[in-house]
Amino acid sequence: MKTLKNSLALITGGASGIGRLVAQDLASRGMRVRVWDLNASGIAQLSSWAIGEGLDLRGTVCNVADRHAVAVSARALIDADGELDLLINNAGVVSGQGLLETSDEKIELTMAVNTMALFWVTKAFLPGMLERKSGQIVTVASAAGLIGVRGLVDYSASKFAAVGFSEALRMELGAKKTGVLSTVVCPFFIDTGMFAGVASRFPLILPILKPETVARRIVRAVLKRQKRVILPWFVRTIFLLRPFPVGFFDAVAGFFGINRAMDHFTGRKP
Repeated sequence: MKTLKNSLALITGGASGIGRLVAQDLASRGMRVRVWDLNASGIAQLSSWAIGEGLDLRGTVCNVADRHAVAVSARALIDADGELDLLINNAGVVSGQGLLETSDEKIELTMAVNTMALFWVTKAFLPGMLERKSGQIVTVASAAGLIGVRGLVDYSASKFAAVGFSEALRMELGAKKTGVLSTVVCPFFIDTGMFAGVASRFPLILPILKPETVARRIVRAVLKRQKRVILPWFVRTIFLLRPFPVGFFDAVAGFFGINRAMDHFTGRKP
């Protein structure tokens, strides 16, 4: 995008958390922002805020795990507002239990929202970007998509898939010189209700991230057209450890408390 002003963005899971913060930031910069979420009250509050600020920010209730719902909502958005300049795939869920304690239904939901929705939403808007030879698709993954974490088997699997999705898409779009950019964002645990109760053994190098920090980095990735965002910086050491024997890799992960982080997880309360 040459400019954000009057460009059109869609943020999934945009009625709360970092999605909401990114939506507010981009709208404040002059973008026309649309959000999809299941949280109708959150959408109403966000829309009310935007009206008070005089900004073009609106939301629609849409279940991104339902490909038919995505197709209908995407068609309505394009008909009303035009093709997207920016898509931020941000919607996500977490169960936060061991594999055998996680119900089949929760596993299916995790994969449907965190992984399969990437395909449905991206396929709905990518043709318009390709036609205009411009656009950016941001996939909000996780550091748990770079290293497996105890208590997050389904979540890590879904986020590993999200990282692979964004990377393969980047290769595909780049090889064809489409002008469309694929960006992946991999943050450590974020201090939101979604990960309430998680802890870091070494908070100076692996801090629980503030939502505002992550939101700012996502917006920066849009402004600078970055291809990958990993935060905090220490998470990048995972790439240096991968060539070592598995036993050493696991021991280092254990030392830094990666497999203890979820010990007191409570998650978002209903």
